[in-house]
Amino acid sequence: MITRRSFLGTLAAAPLAAATACRRAPFDARAFAHASNSNVLLMPASNYHADFADLVTSGLSELRMDLRGKRVLLKPNMVEYEPGTAINTHPAVIAGAALAMRRAGAAEVVVAEGPGHRRDTEYLLVRTGLYDYLRDLRIRFVDLNQDDVREVPLRSRFMGLHSLALPVEVLSADLVVSMPKLKTHHWAGMTASMKNFFGVVPGAVYGWPKNILHVRGIPYSIIDLNATIRPGLSIVDAVTAMEGAGPITGVPRHLGFIGMSTDLVAMDATCARIIGLEPSKLGYLIGGGAFLGNLEAAKIIQIGEPMSRYATTFDVDDAFLSARLNRA
Repeated sequence: MITRRSFLGTLAAAPLAAATACRRAPFDARAFAHASNSNVLLMPASNYHADFADLVTSGLSELRMDLRGKRVLLKPNMVEYEPGTAINTHPAVIAGAALAMRRAGAAEVVVAEGPGHRRDTEYLLVRTGLYDYLRDLRIRFVDLNQDDVREVPLRSRFMGLHSLALPVEVLSADLVVSMPKLKTHHWAGMTASMKNFFGVVPGAVYGWPKNILHVRGIPYSIIDLNATIRPGLSIVDAVTAMEGAGPITGVPRHLGFIGMSTDLVAMDATCARIIGLEPSKLGYLIGGGAFLGNLEAAKIIQIGEPMSRYATTFDVDDAFLSARLNRA
């Protein structure tokens, strides 16, 4: 019999099969049924002057999403501001998504983030330009570091915790949308749809940079947050991504697309393959692929542009050189 400790050990480097074979997994598989195949949509956007509202509107139609009457929370990636970098989700993508959600009949659209690096969220809003976009659209912004919280049970327990205090703004949304910037990450290998949810953990409760998540293990934390929040959509900003020493001090790398999927595991697996990483060698994707979504390429249906149009090889931290994808 494979023990829970053995299962957790597979998250570091073992193949997906070892994870799914575990008999004492820290989750109830019956509560996480998902489709046998997942659509991942890639749409070209050569620069940030693209009509992102139109692109996201098209994506919602392709993915057959019904947002009528729903309260939608957009969770971008907003970490730090440095001019000339590609750290944050571009405000044009966020604003375009918000407008598309409104057009689709959403009752309310809220943008919310809890930066894990810089504590002054207002500074980031202004310096990144997001404040101006949201003001013009009259979209409400919520600082998740300071929002009211509610203690909720975790739906998986990779961290070894039974509960976590999470912002009520996130918990009350009908649809939570992850809007990450595609980047390499020196501890997780890659940050995209799933890693983006570190920003929902309130700094006012757990400190900066969300200390409890680092102590408990980044891959485990990513899985538990996604299992508990259950985001229903991902919109990835990969117009200009980041390679090298991500997620803050890396180098901008133009890719020229945005990605959309209702399966965050499938979206991140596709992003990993595009930048030259094998998803089954990234810890959080191994665990997520066991019960949250589809990891295997055979179960991911690429729609829109072919993945080969954007496939490349990113510079990564030395710790993830062994995760390089063998494109041959």
